[in-house]
Amino acid sequence: MSWHAAPITLDNLDDLPKRCRRCVFWELSESLGKQAVDFGSVELEKEAWVSELLLEWGSCGRIVHVGGAPAGYVMYAPPSAVPRAAEMPTGPVSADAVLLTTMQVMPEFAGEGLGRMLAQAVVRDLTRRGVKAVEAFGDARPGTEPGCLVPVDFLRSVGFKTVRPHPRWPRLRMELRSAMTWKEDVEAALEQLLGTITIPLQAPAPVERVPARF
Repeated sequence: MSWHAAPITLDNLDDLPKRCRRCVFWELSESLGKQAVDFGSVELEKEAWVSELLLEWGSCGRIVHVGGAPAGYVMYAPPSAVPRAAEMPTGPVSADAVLLTTMQVMPEFAGEGLGRMLAQAVVRDLTRRGVKAVEAFGDARPGTEPGCLVPVDFLRSVGFKTVRPHPRWPRLRMELRSAMTWKEDVEAALEQLLGTITIPLQAPAPVERVPARF
């Protein structure tokens, strides 16, 4: 199998899991989100949000495919583009930070280090853009609704630190310079993943025989 990570665009947006493709928890305020559900326009709203960010800010996420199948993704954006961030109890997001909204690895690819690699992809992208930090609203009770927040334990494992505690939705922050200190761990995970990929051996090319001259 082979893997490939790419920026999220309108061309690959439909590769997101259906539940996530139809989720506008972050993209709309709570009231507008309910209206979108009632009118059946959540997919159009999600597409419009991604399109606007692509035009005004750039790619807002990364998606990774393994063996051609979607294996995981991450999304992030300036807090001004994330209406629900203003409604979170531990907001607002710091002015110098980009908000990591959601990240998911498909169950069949769990344990392969893809989550850490996606986190590293965020670090590299935002560092190139000159961003100083990334923040996230963690979920202290993963597995419950809304289900699109990143688990607190994972965020802490990749270098995030709590800046505003909360029993359910603490806000965490990672300085991008210090984030590079766990680059070796991510590269080790990548090496481990690549070690599971089988590359077929090619048969040796036939040797061209030159007729003997007598």
